Parts: sequence; structure tokens; C-alpha cells
Amino acid sequence: MADNALPDSDPMGLFDAWFAEARETEPNDSNAMALATATPDAVPSVRMVLLKGHDDRGFVFYTNAQSRKGGEVLANPQAALLFHWKSLRRQVRIEGPLEEVTAEEADAYFHSRPFVSQVGSAASDQSRPLDSRSTYTDRVDALRAEYEPAGEVPRPPHWTGFRVKPVAIEFWIDRPNRLHERRRFTRDDSGENGGGWTSTLLYP
Repeated sequence: MADNALPDSDPMGLFDAWFAEARETEPNDSNAMALATATPDAVPSVRMVLLKGHDDRGFVFYTNAQSRKGGEVLANPQAALLFHWKSLRRQVRIEGPLEEVTAEEADAYFHSRPFVSQVGSAASDQSRPLDSRSTYTDRVDALRAEYEPAGEVPRPPHWTGFRVKPVAIEFWIDRPNRLHERRRFTRDDSGENGGGWTSTLLYP
């Protein structure tokens, strides 16, 4: 087994390489990630969402800001992400503050979605109690009839995106006999290395 298989620099480049491999090997939703948020009182919650963009600025997902997750994001703008690619026996953990994407970014992504997905999002009071399934499907049908001639739905103002700006990224590789390999990168915003990364191996 090779020592130090994880490179000690450029975590964003390493994520790009792993993500590209996952897109080739994972049978479903290679961009699926667990998103952990918390209330201002530090009560945590976690759910699966989809990564919809990433670059040097961070990792983007979209949601209804009036949902439970949206409320927690707005009240306590810190989050953690977890990618687990079982086919590759790898995982990546990401931590950092959140910022809302621009209205232009939210508009562009919302209208890139299939028309029925736009309708479903606009019709949903996400996370709120629902008296019956038909109440929701009736709203979907009504909005679909209203906007089908135009082929797109106006983006609801509460439907938006958030970017996790990473301050820590940890890579994990499964090894035989649980002799796993871990490397954690932390952003260094001080001194000559401002905005760069430092890293260390961790015991598994």
C-alpha cells in the first residue's frame, strides 16, 4: 500500500479529479451530498441535496429558503457537506460559511430545469404540513396550465441558492483492514499564504 497517496496541495483540484471519476462510476446521482445545518441553538439536521455547481468560490446547492433547511441556513449560515462515493470507496467532507447566490445565478439555474420541475418547486410550500397529496397535485396542475404556454415559470423569490465557502476540506480513502487514509486541508487566510491551503494527514 502506497504511503501518502493523497497529495498535500490543491484540494479543489483534487476534488475536481475525484468528482470527474465519480461521474463515470456512480450509478445514480454522483453529485448527491449530505448537507448538515443547525439552528441558532445548535440543533442539527441533515438531508441529501444535489451539488449544482462548484468552483474556487465554493459549492452551490438550491432550495426553498422558506423550508426548514432554508430557515436554518438564513439563521445560522454555516454548513457541512459530505460526499460518499461508494463505488470509489472515497468520501469528502467540506465545512464553511454560506452565502446566497446572486438573483441572476438563481434565475439561470431555475430556468435550466425541466418545466415540470419548475412547476413542482413553485407549487410547494416545502417542509410545511400538507393535508393531502391532492392539495399539492392540484396546485401543480393549476400552475402547469397557467404557465405551459410560456414554457417556463417565474422563479419564486424564496427559491434560491447558497454557496458553501470552504474553510476545511477532508479527503478519505478506504484501505484494507480499516487502515484508511485521511488528509485535512484548512484555508490559511493569514500571512504570505493568505487565501491558500495548509494540510495534514490524520489518523484513521
